[in-house]
Amino acid sequence: MAQNRLTRNDIVRAAITFVDVHGLDALTMRRLGQSLGVEAMALYRHVSGREDLLEAMVEALIDSLFDNRLMRQTPSSWEDYLQRVANTTKELALDHPGIFPLIATQPSQAPWLRPPLRSLRWVEEFLSTLQQFEFSDAAAVGAYKSFTSFLIGDLLLQVHSTNFAITDEDDHERSDDDSDLSEYPTVNELSDLLSEDHRQRQFDDALDELIERIRLSPTN
Repeated sequence: MAQNRLTRNDIVRAAITFVDVHGLDALTMRRLGQSLGVEAMALYRHVSGREDLLEAMVEALIDSLFDNRLMRQTPSSWEDYLQRVANTTKELALDHPGIFPLIATQPSQAPWLRPPLRSLRWVEEFLSTLQQFEFSDAAAVGAYKSFTSFLIGDLLLQVHSTNFAITDEDDHERSDDDSDLSEYPTVNELSDLLSEDHRQRQFDDALDELIERIRLSPTN
């Protein structure tokens, strides 16, 4: 890419792709410049440094949720809306597991902006949509807080779990590691159950329970 045509958006998108492939720890301005075919100094014309770049990556991913096919459809109910936001955010987290934790840790514009829906644009969209479905002010804000707590907790756990997914081939090769559990007989006995992957079902069940709690909330 020609240096004089490089834009901030180009750099941010390239950084997201770089982290998806190589991991967050590998991201440096020099390596990112190499991947773009430019010197690192060329990047500083558009981003002030790594922290500025990380913040821009988070903002880009959060904004990208609005372009998801699920979010472009008009929800039929507030329950349908929460289902759409939850599953769209889950797709983003699993597509970008190396970056998603930054959404929880990067400073936000205000302390009441809660990850992962941590932009003013998202809060406006979320609260106004619930109000369109006749939520009171208090109920809309309460739903925002409960919903974001559910999302960030569940999705951070899912992202963490993806880094330790065990394939059938791995399972056959872990015999040497089993001895490490000799001092933990209960864990050793239940290891197969512990390793079962029920993340999708658990996510769906927890979301259904949250929606039911919001429905029964006395402020709704």
